[in-house]
Formats: sequence, C-alpha cells, structure tokens
Amino acid sequence: MLFRSDRVVVGEVLSVTKHPNADRLNVCQVNTGAEPLTIVCGAPNVRAGMRVPTALVGAKLPAMQIKAAKVRSVESSGMLCSAKELGISDAADGLLALAADAPIGADVRQVLDLNDIIFDSKPTPNRGDCLSLRGLAREVAALSGATLNAVSVPAIPAEHNAQLAIALKSPKACPLYCGRLLRGVNVKAPAPDWMVRRLARSGVRSISAVVDVTNYVMLELGQPMHAFDAAKIDGNIQVRFAVPGEKLALLNGETRELNPDFLVIADEKKALALAGIMGGAQSAVGDDTRDILLEAAFFDPDVIAGKSRVLGFGSDSSYRFERGVDFSGAREAMARATQLVLDICGGSAGPLVVAESAAHLPQRKPVDVRLARVARVLGVAFDAATVADIFTCLAFTHASTDGGFRVTPPAHRFDIAIEEDLIEEIARIHGYNRIPSAAPVVATRGLPQAERRRSPASVRRTLAAREYQEVVTYSFVDQAWEADFCANAVPIALANPIASQMSVMRSSLIGGLVSTAAYNLHHKQSRVRVFEIGRCFATQGQVYQQPWRVGALACGDASQDQWGIRPPRPVDFYDVKADVEALLQTRGLTFEAAMHPALHPGKSARLLLSGNTIGWLGELHPRWQQKYDLPSPPVLFEVELDAVVAQSLPAFHGLSKFPPVLRDLAVVVDEKTPYQAILDAVNAQKPASILEFSVFDIYRGQGIENGKKSLAFRMLVQDTHKTLTDAEVDSAVSEIIKILQNQFNAKLR
Repeated sequence: MLFRSDRVVVGEVLSVTKHPNADRLNVCQVNTGAEPLTIVCGAPNVRAGMRVPTALVGAKLPAMQIKAAKVRSVESSGMLCSAKELGISDAADGLLALAADAPIGADVRQVLDLNDIIFDSKPTPNRGDCLSLRGLAREVAALSGATLNAVSVPAIPAEHNAQLAIALKSPKACPLYCGRLLRGVNVKAPAPDWMVRRLARSGVRSISAVVDVTNYVMLELGQPMHAFDAAKIDGNIQVRFAVPGEKLALLNGETRELNPDFLVIADEKKALALAGIMGGAQSAVGDDTRDILLEAAFFDPDVIAGKSRVLGFGSDSSYRFERGVDFSGAREAMARATQLVLDICGGSAGPLVVAESAAHLPQRKPVDVRLARVARVLGVAFDAATVADIFTCLAFTHASTDGGFRVTPPAHRFDIAIEEDLIEEIARIHGYNRIPSAAPVVATRGLPQAERRRSPASVRRTLAAREYQEVVTYSFVDQAWEADFCANAVPIALANPIASQMSVMRSSLIGGLVSTAAYNLHHKQSRVRVFEIGRCFATQGQVYQQPWRVGALACGDASQDQWGIRPPRPVDFYDVKADVEALLQTRGLTFEAAMHPALHPGKSARLLLSGNTIGWLGELHPRWQQKYDLPSPPVLFEVELDAVVAQSLPAFHGLSKFPPVLRDLAVVVDEKTPYQAILDAVNAQKPASILEFSVFDIYRGQGIENGKKSLAFRMLVQDTHKTLTDAEVDSAVSEIIKILQNQFNAKLR
C-alpha cells in the first residue's frame, strides 16, 4: 500500500553533519518550505543539495506513522524516505533522489505522478491481444460502446542509407521480420521519468533508455521488440533454426546449447538471439554502443510455444509470441520505437527493411455464424442488426449471408476459428448477466434397471451403514505402490506424468486406501474406516482392461468409544470378514486361505464366488505396515464390483407346516482340515431333509489330542410333507456322520 495523507513533501537537504553519538547516522537540516527541520538519517547517499521525499510528523507510510522522536539524544522531526519506505518499490538503495527542479514543499504524490489508478487485468490464455494497452482499449471500447481513440504513428523517414539485409531461412516459422539501423545513438541518455514510472507500474524494471523503449512499445502496442548493437553483427541478418551443437550466451547470464527446433536470429557467423524469447549477451546494447539495430517480427506461436518450459525460464516476449501477436502491427511498432529512441537518445534512422513471406503469414479464414444457432446455444434470439453492431465494435469484417453472417477476424484475434467462438463473442459483448438463466425443459425417461444387478449406490449405502466413509483417490499412483502391494514389476506407465509419485496407473485400490489411512492416522484420527469404488488398470496381452472394484480398509478400534466397552478391542480379520459377507449377502461366498503380496501370510484369504476368484481379504503385511508408518495393522479387502452388484432373483419356496428338528453334532478332525472343505462335502451329499448345516463352535484343549480340533455343527432337519420321526432324523444324521468319517476321518466326541 502506498503512503497516505499529504504529509510527504519535497525537501531539500541544506546540510549534513555526523551524528555525535552514532557513526552511521547523520544529522540533516532540511528545507520543506517553512522553517528548516532537523532530521536524523542513516542513508548512505544523503548529501547537501539533494531533493528527497520528506515525511513530516503525522505522515502515514506503509510500515509506520511518523512521530517526533529523539534518536541517540538528537531530536528528529520527520524522515527522509527511500522508494521502498514510500511503497513504490521493493528495493531500497538509499534515499529516493528527486529531480533538481522539484518544487520544495510540494506534495510528492503530485511530483511523482502517483495519483493514478492501476488496473490489474488477467486475460485468459486465448486472449493474447489483451496483453497491451491498445488491446485493452479495444476491449473497453467494445464493451462500453465508447469510441476507440487509436493513436496514429507516422512513418519515420530515413536519414541515411545504411541497412542490413534480412534473409528468412525458415519463412513458416518467421514469415515477417522488420529491421532498422539507427546511427549515432547516445545509449547513456537517461530514460524520461514518465517512461520509467509507467514501466514500473506495469511491473517492468527500467534498464536503459533503449531497452526501456522496446519494453514500452511492447506494453503499449503489444509488439515485442529487441535492440542489437550493430557493431557486433557480422554481415547480414538471418532468421533460421539452430544448427546441432550451437551455443548462445543469453542476457540472463546462462549459456545454452540449442536444440535444432529453436529458432534463432543470427548473422553470417553466429547466433545473436533466441527468436521471440531472449537476446544474446554478445550482441547486447552496452555503454559503448553507438549504432543499434531495432527488430520487430512475427514468429509462429507453435514454434515459440513450449520453449520456455524446456529452457526453465520465460520472458515477456515469449509469453506474447506463444499466444499470438498482431502481425499487421510490426511496421507501426517499429515506427513508434524509432521515434522514441530518436527523441530520447538522438541519432539518425536508416530505411526500414522488411522481409516478408505473405504466403506463410496466418490466414484469417472467414467463419460463418447462423442466427438460429446463436439462439439455440444462448437461449436468446438476436436480430441481425444487433449482431452486426457487435461485430462492428469488435472490428470484425462481416457480410450478411442467408440466415447469418460470414465473419473475418482481424489480425490480432487468434482465438476466432469456429462458429462457437463467434457465439461466445456475441454473448460476451451482449452481457452474460443479460442472458436468462432459465433451466431447459427436457422430456426424460428413466433407463430400465436390470433386476439381476443392484446399483453401485446400494453398495455405498451398505458400506456406509457399516461405518465406512467413501474416499476418492488418484488413478495415477506411485510406482512403489504397485511393487509393494501388487508385486507388479511392469505397471502401465504414463508418458507425461504430472509428478514423479504419480507416474503409473493403479492396478489395485489398496495403495490409495493405505495412503488415506496413514494420512488420517498421522492427523490424530485413531479409528479409520474408508472405502472406494473406482477403476483399476491392467493389460491382458496387448489389450488394456479397466475393471471396476470396491475396496475398503478398517484400522483402529472395532467399535466407537462406548462406556460399556472397556478396554476397546482392535479391529480384526473377522470383523471385516463380516462386512464382506454383508456386502455380498453371503450368496455362495467362500473363503480360502491364500497368499497375497499386500497381506499378512497367515491372515489373508482369497474370496471365491461359485469357484471363481473375485477378491482378497486380509490384514496388511507387517512389512508394509512398518514402511508406511502405520501405528496398528489395518484389515482390508478388494472385490470386483461386478461380483458385488450381481444378485439372484427371489424365488418362491413353499413353507413347511411341520415342525423342524435341531440336532447338534461334535466331531474331532485333523487340525489342518478346513471347515469350508467339510461344508462343501456335506452340502454336496446331504439328505434332502437337512436344510441347514453350520458350525457353531471350535474347541482345542483338554481332552483333545495335539494336532486335532473339535468342530460342533448344528443341523436343521425338516420335511415339507410330514412330521419326521426320530428314526428318520437319526438316519439323516447318520448319513452326515458317514460323510465326515469317510472323507475326513472324523471321530465323534
């Protein structure tokens, strides 16, 4: 923020004496138009006779308010100011020296012309024409209906015949190049204050008069320019692509070996500048320069685009050229720059040399726009007269057609290529706020929903009901995740990753879930339950596959904090197994102990549905728990979404009117015998009267020999046609016992 109030005036330093109690301070007598003031100052450049901004007592500067004070026992009634203290510069090289004729006592705001308004505009990337005062003036005139006062720049006649020939070696990359020799230029002449101030308020630092002129013309007319020291040019000018191995020392102090796709400005022996980006140090204008070559050109945006990223730096010129510069304004910009240099630095101008390949200049192709299409897109009907007025104020050449217009965009509008571009211009000039925002009325009809599939929304509701929260993670993942969690040595790599840790496509949801859990646990969330539904990516031969999967992770306590549960129990394998069974509705679902790269070897299972693998369940491997810094082992699962959403149609089964019979059976089997194997065998061979067969207890301990376990089963026996007798029930149970004895060597307890 700039300084406020009128208490900062022009002061003249009358005398400077050393402070009696400080080596680096001076005591100054300052004339501000009234009685001289005593001011203590520590600036190294203070001297008698200079005129400087003087903040009087009561002045408000950006960082302080000036008060009368004693500095090392010396009374100080104000402050002599630098540009930084006034808030008009970021640098503080000492006091801001004012012109010798600055009126004493005058308001510094008036002297420095600070009472103006700065507009900070941020044009979209497609509007390179708005990167100049002329471009902004055109926009304001079009939007407001005001008259555009275009500045007329007269041609500058030649005063001598010296010139340099220009050869366009790559006319497609540079179809237009203008050059002009100026002789006898005093490069040491200071740039006028008004130019320096305007450049500073545009964010451009003053360097020298010649360089300031080129920057000023760029800001004023939108045409980037450059000045060469003519004495350092060997022969004529060539615009060509760099040759392999060619090097160029740039103005920023860097020396770069140029790629063959870099366009350069060169003489007959060497490269002089990177075209449209930055000049070279060897041909730069210096204090001993007497003759200069001014340049104004048009470079193909496709040739300049991306070069700043390759180089690691950009420039105001490249920023404009890669968006498109008005190729019709190069001659006018050259005339403007010539006149400014002659006015400020003196000298004489040679003839304007123009090398042009008209066939390679951008062709302004006409674009047809239909009024019916305008009405359909915008929802507002425009008459032909209104649309014609809009095109006129935009300086678009247009002619009426059947039902619309044929429009030819001007040279400065590179963003007009299709009909929708013109419709956008109509809406913009008309005013978006004047376009009704009524929602369209569209007849809708719901798509049929297959009864054998449920929606992903129902999957989300099921998991949310079991306290899981949905997350969405990136499909681009760290290559280490694929190696750790999937043992995938050759993941699908991205050609142009946005970051090194997002360089491959995920083949599993596990990495994102683990990362999310780690983030939350590190932020003091002791209980984490998250799930995600998303695509994974894999290759089958030469074919890319994108299966949908649902994954979930639980970590921390099994239940939320409750007064009745002490101490809290951590979540385990069987808690999450219950969630999986609820999700899949236990229809034909089986679990098989198996190994997975991401899971604990003894606490993991393969999920099978009708004998097909559909997913995995288990506790995270201790190795990955340690690597990803998880305080407790999470339990997670990942299942194919198609298997989850598939469901069987309900079918009617008659209800038995006869009472069921429950029988319990305990047998001793080998420790390694899985329950699932027993269940599969019984279900395949059981009598029709046994409707349910399930385990309800597993016992190891006293009375059971080592290497064995006791399984207790419950059977529901029922018939739909009669009441079963004890003998019939006993017969059914006996058949089950035979199956267990014959296939699993089971013994009754």
